[in-house]
Amino acid sequence: MNETLTRPAEPLPKPSSASGANARLRRVAVVAALLVIVGTVAGLVPRWQRRAALRAETRELAIQTVSLVSLARGQAVAGLALPAEVKPFLESPIYARASGYLRRWLADIGAQVKEGELLAEIDTPELDQELAQSRAQLARAQAALALARTTAARWTELLKTASVSEQETAEKQADLELQSAGVQAAQANVRRLEQSQSFQSVKAPFAGTITARNTDVGELIAAGNGKELFRLAQTRTLRVYVAVPQSAAAGVAPGQKAELSIPELHGRVFPAKVVRTSGAMTAGSRTLLTELEVDNSRGEILAGSFAQVRLAENKSALPLTLPANTLLFRSEGTQVGVVGVDGKVELRGVTLGRDFGPTIEILDGVGPNDRVILNPADSLVNGAVVRVADAKGRR
Repeated sequence: MNETLTRPAEPLPKPSSASGANARLRRVAVVAALLVIVGTVAGLVPRWQRRAALRAETRELAIQTVSLVSLARGQAVAGLALPAEVKPFLESPIYARASGYLRRWLADIGAQVKEGELLAEIDTPELDQELAQSRAQLARAQAALALARTTAARWTELLKTASVSEQETAEKQADLELQSAGVQAAQANVRRLEQSQSFQSVKAPFAGTITARNTDVGELIAAGNGKELFRLAQTRTLRVYVAVPQSAAAGVAPGQKAELSIPELHGRVFPAKVVRTSGAMTAGSRTLLTELEVDNSRGEILAGSFAQVRLAENKSALPLTLPANTLLFRSEGTQVGVVGVDGKVELRGVTLGRDFGPTIEILDGVGPNDRVILNPADSLVNGAVVRVADAKGRR
């Protein structure tokens, strides 16, 4: 038993060289596999990144980048100078309503007269005699009426006592009515002659300037012969008539401002305003007759003068225009590409007006708030999504 306890332990067997080599080979294999995996991943990741970038760039390039333009008002042809005729605001020939001889005249050409002012007096001896005769006839008719009234009243009282017949009483009542009508007729004749006699005084119907006097003292005046004695014009405000060509008629509207110039008054410009138009084109000249008013309180403009009128632009009536490089000419007709708020394209047919070269009038198809593509591609289709470039051309 002691021998057993004191015997030294046997040494462990040393590993063989073959097992150590196998362990080293396994470690090398693991490291190599890891290196291969790392290398593979390192090689594939850039490829994936490049492919993703390529796909993103392809999608980016597939969306067109466009520049937009808005519609603008066209050129104002109405701004051209147009020939015009200046006329008085009011103008009237003055005729005689009573026949006789001109006793005197009190206003000559160029005189400024007020409304109701006496211009001339006519001596009417025949009319005076007719009026005197008519008044005498009225007095006789009034006397006959008074007698007939008294007689009719007396016969009515006698009829109550059966002193006269009903027939005689009816005759007296009828005579009373006849005499009353005679008085009324005589009174009407007297009033007519008195009114005719009042025309001995020729008066101004309104305030203005005497522009013509065609009579003189002692001249025989015949009422209704069509000869004017005076011509009166009101020139503090003038009417200006201009024929606007058809191409510019759409830009003319009441209230529109204008400028009036007289060739003889160099450098002078008078403000005017459109008050009305004829509302229809003149068939012979294809023009719109337009009336303007201009203040002439200083008397600087002579009525009847030739003038030139330049109408201010009426932008609200001018047609819309687009640059010529916004149009697409296809089998469906002339179109433009309009971009909506969602970035999608809508192709619209448009109606063209006048061609100004860089710009073209658009009469129908688009409105002033539409955004139109500038230089559209021929491949542009409805529903295409586009990207809008900013004002500096950046995407």
